[in-house]
Amino acid sequence: MHNFTNVNKAYDVAKKSYGFECPPDFNFAFDIIDQHAQSLNKTAVLAVSGDGQNIEELSYADLSRRSSRFANGLRNLGLKQGDFACLVAGRIPDWYDAILGCMKLGVISMPGTNLLTGKDIAYRINHTGAAAIIVTPEHCEKVDAVRADCPTLKHFIVIGDALEGWVSSIDMCAGAAETIAPAHRAITKSDDMMMGYFTSGTTGMPKMVPHDFSYALAHAATALFWMDLTRDDIHWTLTDTGWAKAAWGMLFPQFLVGATVVLYNGTGFDAELHLRLIEKLGVNIFCAPPTVYRIFAQMDLSAYDLGSIRRSIGAGEPLNPEVIRYWKNETGTTIADGYGQTETINIIANYPDQPVKLGSMGKPVPGFEIEIVDQNGTELPAGEIGNIAIKLTDPWPPGLFKGYYTGGEPDCSSFHDGWYYTGDTASRDEDGYFWFVGRTDDLINSSGYRISPFEVESALLEHPAVAESAVIGEPDEKRGQIVVAYIILTQGNKATDVLAEEIQKFCKEQTAPYKYPRIVHFVSELPKTISGKIRRVELRGEG
Repeated sequence: MHNFTNVNKAYDVAKKSYGFECPPDFNFAFDIIDQHAQSLNKTAVLAVSGDGQNIEELSYADLSRRSSRFANGLRNLGLKQGDFACLVAGRIPDWYDAILGCMKLGVISMPGTNLLTGKDIAYRINHTGAAAIIVTPEHCEKVDAVRADCPTLKHFIVIGDALEGWVSSIDMCAGAAETIAPAHRAITKSDDMMMGYFTSGTTGMPKMVPHDFSYALAHAATALFWMDLTRDDIHWTLTDTGWAKAAWGMLFPQFLVGATVVLYNGTGFDAELHLRLIEKLGVNIFCAPPTVYRIFAQMDLSAYDLGSIRRSIGAGEPLNPEVIRYWKNETGTTIADGYGQTETINIIANYPDQPVKLGSMGKPVPGFEIEIVDQNGTELPAGEIGNIAIKLTDPWPPGLFKGYYTGGEPDCSSFHDGWYYTGDTASRDEDGYFWFVGRTDDLINSSGYRISPFEVESALLEHPAVAESAVIGEPDEKRGQIVVAYIILTQGNKATDVLAEEIQKFCKEQTAPYKYPRIVHFVSELPKTISGKIRRVELRGEG
């Protein structure tokens, strides 16, 4: 039904010719997974145990059968199209059964991270009036503690063996058919709600980002223009199943092209094991947060055979140039940054056929008109800092949400003057590359200079004693605001006034002197959201 092999990926060509079209009726689970099950006799998922010893291979046919059985099980319980279901499960095959099964029934899934508390889960249930919750056993107790606070919740499903007060997914699926009868097949429009992810809540309570069925197909651009995926690739993205990055890295782009996904069920981060698994599994496309690449850069990578990697990608925070250089020396690949949000697909990327400018987000993805604009929607010239904004076009920009879910009229406050405002700021250079500055609320105004916390943090990370940093502005009578840095030191370094002065001097040499932190606090940890984003709002004492 969908063929991505004939798309010309060359940036200049794709920018002019790539157009996104989604059929009026579309369902990713039926139209992609079930279609692949009939035409592709290959592995879809490599499910790897936590110790890396056991590998279970799931074909596209397996995904099709298992998800149909799960959908039929949900229907037999009484769930129906349009119901909401909260899904909290780790990197296990059952996660695919549930999320694809929900699609087949038209149930709106709400994936959540394993780090959610009972209070977090109750908030998500009550925000949407969810009828069902699907969790692995370790979450049952926290859900039981808030049952009384969730009056709409009728179906409690535990993945695995039965527990008191819970329906076992094994029992639910036992005897359920492995195909969907035509009379029970959900007819989903491409603009029907398919799933909802909750934002991390860096400044307040999480908002739910609803995505329709066309969002899944829109991720073809993520696959083609950032990841450079093909049907023969084995792809591994390091992410939790509860974050939107899972939709990017272990679901839609990979399965759209018929690639194979690595699903590693480990806890914590064992750097050596991860490198051994890249070697063992023959991973071709590897996506990890910059923190992981920094850890790898402290290891002797020559001890590992990483020759299978042909594309390395990352996103989300500063990455030291020497880390990028070391990784390239050992793997032959330059880490290609990309940018997007829970609200979007990948919208800015470093392309395979374009030179990478270290530190740049890349260029706008084909299918989007993206500019740097002021608060009134006026486009700004190259070099000026402004809002990253997506032009609202007809047809609607691919994969872009249409407002936060409220239960009534959507919250469309991010849309005005013909643009979607991402809430992030950046500048664009003369060559069309975008350079991230920070969240709109995080910009520091000192003595008339607009300073990006992101840029100062990037400079600080160049110092060998700095493991992590967060930069904020604090009020100052003379300058309006001054730059203040919170720093976690690398092992073996002690917090002293001498080291603080050394770091300040170093920062002056790495970037414009007015940007250096006038105050340095050494800390053991930084306040973060459950998805790992720094809560600068908390450091400012606002949350």
